[in-house]
Amino acid sequence: MNRRTWSARLLVCMCVPAFALGAFAPAHATVEGPDALIKRVATEVLDTVKADPSMQAGDMQKVMALVDTKIMPNVNFERMTASAVGRFWRQATPEQQKQLQTEFKTLLVRTYSGALSQVKDQSLSFRPLRAAPTDTEVVVRSEVRGRGDPVQLDYRLEKADSGWKIYDLNVMGVWLVETYRTQFSQEITANGIDGLIASLAKRNRANNAKAG
Repeated sequence: MNRRTWSARLLVCMCVPAFALGAFAPAHATVEGPDALIKRVATEVLDTVKADPSMQAGDMQKVMALVDTKIMPNVNFERMTASAVGRFWRQATPEQQKQLQTEFKTLLVRTYSGALSQVKDQSLSFRPLRAAPTDTEVVVRSEVRGRGDPVQLDYRLEKADSGWKIYDLNVMGVWLVETYRTQFSQEITANGIDGLIASLAKRNRANNAKAG
């Protein structure tokens, strides 16, 4: 796997991405800072994978469970899905929006899990956060370091009532939402919103079949 492909698959396994609320919320009243949140979650996930031989050996069910319970609760998945669907989101019915979120989350969990199963000796380096105390949207910048050149990995977060949530990722200058928005727009233009839902569902079924 070349560096760009590995990076693209890894970008979300350190975060989100992509997607519910609360599993990492602090027990105390103080809101955890966005940079502290990203550093803690990413470190915990990497340490878990590195310490579990079955995950490194390719136990996808175990890796997917880790992604779903440790990463997804720190992502505003509704905003990420709406942003990826773009201008078509408002045209979708509530039921279509629900289906889009379900299929998109399934796709991303599988993508993150595939990347996590390849983690060996990578580490994270974080840049100082440039944000004012009153900011409600920030970018946390980091690098993934291991063999080869460092890989840029940035996170866009928003401040919600329950704390900071991720809603987009950037790897090597490419933002995740923008990439999917282009793909989704083409599918919706050709086959409508139901066509996109069907396409995502088909891709997820194919992924499950390969895993089985």
